[in-house]
Amino acid sequence: MIVALFGKRIKDEKIEGFNNMIKLLSESDFEIIIHEKLMNEIKSIEEIDKPNWETFNSQESLKDRVNMLISIGGDGTLLDTILLVNNLDIPVLGINTGRLGFLSTTSIEEIEIAINALKNKDYEIEKRAMLKIENKDGLFLTDNIALNEVSILKGDTASMITIHVSLNGNHLNSYWTDGLIISTATGSTAYSLSCGGPILMPGGGNFVLTPIAPHNLNVRPIVVNDNSILDIQIESRSERNLIALDSRSFEIHSNQKFTISKAENEFNIVQLNNTSFIQSLKNKLNWGLDKRNN
Repeated sequence: MIVALFGKRIKDEKIEGFNNMIKLLSESDFEIIIHEKLMNEIKSIEEIDKPNWETFNSQESLKDRVNMLISIGGDGTLLDTILLVNNLDIPVLGINTGRLGFLSTTSIEEIEIAINALKNKDYEIEKRAMLKIENKDGLFLTDNIALNEVSILKGDTASMITIHVSLNGNHLNSYWTDGLIISTATGSTAYSLSCGGPILMPGGGNFVLTPIAPHNLNVRPIVVNDNSILDIQIESRSERNLIALDSRSFEIHSNQKFTISKAENEFNIVQLNNTSFIQSLKNKLNWGLDKRNN
């Protein structure tokens, strides 16, 4: 098995765990390639062992070669792997060295368990729907997909923006608001949840539209079929507003139009047999926590 490692930075308190991971991967039967930025981070830290692994820095380096990608960091790091594995059908395992770790469910202290699970194929691959955004001006090009959400946000003014939304060609609503989140089931436990949106089960075939601070008492989140086509136009007093695809943001102008739909490709996330979406809800978000259930 050829395994690619991706990450951005190594926290001081995770150096011991990182050294253990390098040791275990070096002793495994896996062929390891490592992202150039992560290798440079390793080289910059004296206390970390320096593996003799090949480096990569593009999606092309993974094509028709890599069987698995391991993301080392928090959920944001895992989201950054989307553009690397898109169209390649490479599953991604998240090793958490961050804080919450809702998507990266395996801690670096459990790396030996994870490696053994990969060796023995003792894991499942969940397919997660993604969003795609298109614009006639070619604003996004190939950087046009999101696993969690597409967020439309007001820019450099305190004034609200108006977001006109059509659903499958029919006018749905004009949101007077600070912004609008179009979320997948995966992202329903992220930004959308903090703005009052519902939790969606992965594989349920739905997206959710969640307004941010709407100026209408009768405007609430709405769940739509993930085969829906959303046409969006932004009206704003400011000429500088934002669209964020997960953690990647783009500046947009008033009256620009966008189409949001389900991406053709799905994201393959590795779930070890001791993890699941429901388990993550309980462990990470205290779902159902009630002393009467103890």
